[in-house]
Amino acid sequence: MRSVTYSMSVSLDGYIVGPDGRFDWTAPDEDVFRFWIDDIRGVGVHLMGRRLYETMLYWETAGQDASLDDAEREWTALWNPLPKVVFSRTLTALRGSARLATGGVAEEIERLRAEPGEGDIAIGGADLAAQAAAAGLIDEYRVIVHPVLVGGGVPFFPADERRVDLELVETRTFSAKFVHLRYRVVR
Repeated sequence: MRSVTYSMSVSLDGYIVGPDGRFDWTAPDEDVFRFWIDDIRGVGVHLMGRRLYETMLYWETAGQDASLDDAEREWTALWNPLPKVVFSRTLTALRGSARLATGGVAEEIERLRAEPGEGDIAIGGADLAAQAAAAGLIDEYRVIVHPVLVGGGVPFFPADERRVDLELVETRTFSAKFVHLRYRVVR
């Protein structure tokens, strides 16, 4: 069965977006960007909300930019064909390999797990992840901790999250300032 993973960059105080709506502090250095490139190779489908979808639209046309470096070209080549399921009440049309969700998060995950396919079902975005977590559907939490305190904003974990026991699977330090943590949910 395909694993459901929730991966995001997070501030040391636990936020994916600051109180000002900014997340410019999540810009990866070369090592972290290479990590995300390697990570996306294991993804079979990516679930996201409207805001993340609109943020990631940049990559749909980025390949035409002659100033991209090799790593950015590699990311574009992997990201663009990756199937994406977007949850939105306002969007009616999507670009690239994205489609609108036809059900709730739990229904989409159940349907995707039942279909043939390889690779993880990745979730990007706190709202979707909170819904999947509430239904007990997340198998792994993966974070890159950035050395910044933003003081509030959108938390990686919802404040009303129930207790979930985790097993540390992997840690890695990048550039002596970023830390990757990968935890598997204990069932």
